[in-house]
Amino acid sequence: MKDDTVVTKGRHPASRRQVLHGIALAGLGMVAGGAGVLDAAWPAAAAVPASGWPQQAFAQKSEAAALKALYGLAAEPSDKVALDVPEIAENGAVVPVSLTTSLPDVSAISFLVSGNPFTLAASYRLSPGTEADVSCRLKMAKTSDVIALVLAGGKLYSTRKQVKVTLGGCGG
Repeated sequence: MKDDTVVTKGRHPASRRQVLHGIALAGLGMVAGGAGVLDAAWPAAAAVPASGWPQQAFAQKSEAAALKALYGLAAEPSDKVALDVPEIAENGAVVPVSLTTSLPDVSAISFLVSGNPFTLAASYRLSPGTEADVSCRLKMAKTSDVIALVLAGGKLYSTRKQVKVTLGGCGG
């Protein structure tokens, strides 16, 4: 036999390359299976609503339509919602945004960008007892308002700030 051949009991000889390939595939299978187990362990409301991804809300092109599709409520301005965005974003493809709030019983947080082709940029569902502190990076097509929405205690609260974009992130 050649040096690169492994003999398995009751089977034909396999090359070292075939054995290593099989081990790699088995490892990938375990990683993929582990991810499925972890996903099943997360609460259903952690990232998306129980009914699924809010596809209709993400397809809306106006602030009012996105609000209606996502929550079905009108938002009232609140000074208890703190939105941190840069005044000027040099690159609209990666605009850092963060939100904190002192409102009790927060169940959802969303970000709208009024100047984007599709207004709803991000939406989070929070499990009960989760700290209402969210950070992400948004794409912005042009200078426009970033609107932060917080659903707390069955009411919808908002705040907004304008971000000046020097280089658009949505194909601009």
